[in-house]
Amino acid sequence: MILSLRILFLVCLLPFITLKAQSSVDAPEITLGFLLGGDPEAAAKQTVFFAEKIQQAMGTTVKVFVAKDYQGLIAAIKENKVNVGVFTALTYVLAERELPLKTLLKKTWEGPYYYSSLVTLKKSKIKNIKQLKGKKIGFVDKNSTSGYLYPQVFLRKNKLNEADFSKILFTGNHSASIKALENKDVDAVAVFSDDENGKIGAWTRFSTLPAKDFNVIWTSEPIPNDPIVVSQSFYDENTKFVHELMIEMIQIQNENTKNLSEILGKGRLLPATSKQYDPVREMVKIFEKEMKL
Repeated sequence: MILSLRILFLVCLLPFITLKAQSSVDAPEITLGFLLGGDPEAAAKQTVFFAEKIQQAMGTTVKVFVAKDYQGLIAAIKENKVNVGVFTALTYVLAERELPLKTLLKKTWEGPYYYSSLVTLKKSKIKNIKQLKGKKIGFVDKNSTSGYLYPQVFLRKNKLNEADFSKILFTGNHSASIKALENKDVDAVAVFSDDENGKIGAWTRFSTLPAKDFNVIWTSEPIPNDPIVVSQSFYDENTKFVHELMIEMIQIQNENTKNLSEILGKGRLLPATSKQYDPVREMVKIFEKEMKL
């Protein structure tokens, strides 16, 4: 039964997958919500794998919901279709405006924070920010923290607005942004970086080209990593269960890092607090009108 569900999920990319288990009295059903921002096929497999592990550990029925975009995940948790969400930093900040959320954990990659970078091909003549004027640029999504929000703040501080680019392309995910750069559909892209020096990031993870073929012309200040959250109502009704779930999530990720890296990062899951996302809230204020919040 579980195998057939996995195959159906990968082929059709249906939004809901249900994994059946014998639920204990104190174990409510769980719906895990995800955004597949990296390698969609690998991430899809990992969501099912993670759900299976939680099901085995917690003895409850687990559902998987894969949102098509940021707004889809926010809507799902708002409508109680998702009670445990793996959010991006920005999606979390936007979602908490619509309903109370409880922050549990956060992903890590090379450390507790990640970064945004503007990247070009080494062969291009673009070596600094000023040379982006009049060029084609790629962003992930207008609700992407590292793929739009942070680089937009930086570009505007350097007097580069959307009208200053000959083309703006929204790719949908970081992998697609790198492919657009490789194909020369754009001259530069805004994507995530795993370290403050811009040595590793989306261009080293999703490209077949060597790192030396890329040029990182800017890297942002630290951004708090993606949080795992629950709706406040779910937490209030199932406090003990949620704490046990946190422990199991940490243990599962520690024991299966390679099999969960696309959805939970390469580092350990760490406890997170709402206050850690204050820098993102400040960034959002800059785009209040544009993002129609």
